[in-house]
Amino acid sequence: MSEPVTGSRTNCEWSRAERLLCVRLDTLGDVVMTGPAIRALSEASHGRHITLLTSPSGAEAARLLPQVDEVLVYEAPWMKATPVRTSSAPDVRFIHSLRSRGFDAAVIFTVYSQNPLPAALLCYYAEIPLRLAHCRENPYQLLTHWVKETEPESGVRHEVERQLALIGTIGAISEDRRLSLRVPPEAARRAEAILERVVDDSRPWVVIHPGATAPSRRYPAEAFAAVARTLVDEDGWRVVFTGTASERDLIGFIQTLMERPSRSLAGDLSLAELAAILARAPLLVSNNTGAVHVAAAVGTPVVDLYALTNPQHQPWMVPHRVLFHDVPCRFCHKSTCPEGHHHCLRLVTPQQVVDAARALFEAHPPAAPSRENPCVYLGH
Repeated sequence: MSEPVTGSRTNCEWSRAERLLCVRLDTLGDVVMTGPAIRALSEASHGRHITLLTSPSGAEAARLLPQVDEVLVYEAPWMKATPVRTSSAPDVRFIHSLRSRGFDAAVIFTVYSQNPLPAALLCYYAEIPLRLAHCRENPYQLLTHWVKETEPESGVRHEVERQLALIGTIGAISEDRRLSLRVPPEAARRAEAILERVVDDSRPWVVIHPGATAPSRRYPAEAFAAVARTLVDEDGWRVVFTGTASERDLIGFIQTLMERPSRSLAGDLSLAELAAILARAPLLVSNNTGAVHVAAAVGTPVVDLYALTNPQHQPWMVPHRVLFHDVPCRFCHKSTCPEGHHHCLRLVTPQQVVDAARALFEAHPPAAPSRENPCVYLGH
């Protein structure tokens, strides 16, 4: 029988769960922001084995979470990024695979606008005996334990706080609420070699990440170019651009508009290498995208150009400046601007971005880089 999470009996049931499945079917940034909750679940039971079930786009980040022992990748048909398919055969096979692994419990992590019940049904069919999630309606037998969904009607929490609150109801609490990533030594060494070619320690430098999957979250290319040009001309900073292979043309266009020397690493880095480079960077200037949460996980200050599509993904426990222009259509949760004007970002001036970058740099000057052990970065 499904029941709201209450009491010490619930905590005892969950503390005995040794093989735990965490479900987070979202993208890179969401997976990174689930890290503190997964850490708390790991610390709540000695020797617990944690498997993270995630999407193809979240898998690379999942493999860098320190407390995750195994990563499973699943293209869930109820997630918007999944290609349309005409047969349920892959889902049936995946259910059989989950069942064969003998999980004791499953925790389903969602944003408040997502319905947890498809994932709950998956875990129910896989015969996982304990199943926990936020849920807006009574899930009956699909969840054995659930927390009533109150967002956004009763306010919206940061994504990290939301997931920590969920697992706190079963007694999983950690004093360490920071984001963290585990970077393999070979990835850190490759990143160090790249940095030796593109920057030097005699001049300040900044990473600019101008891409984002959703058009509504992209600061204009010409504005990024103006920011970079000013930081080079007036502050003498070196500029390093990062992004995916699909963003090479965007970054090339920004470099052309900038008309100043810069370096692009677009498409050249794995996520682990990006994390290692951001760990060395004095500062990141970025749209609200996964790079912001990677920077927060390695302790790098962030200037976040924050489109007002949602309120719960700002930089977590790291020095930052969040820039936006307030608009009546805030928190639209849209991938494309429904009004067509993008004012929440377009009306942020390049000078405001430059001023924020300077202020962060002055308030949190970079420490002298250490080359003694550049191999592993864990949190900050």
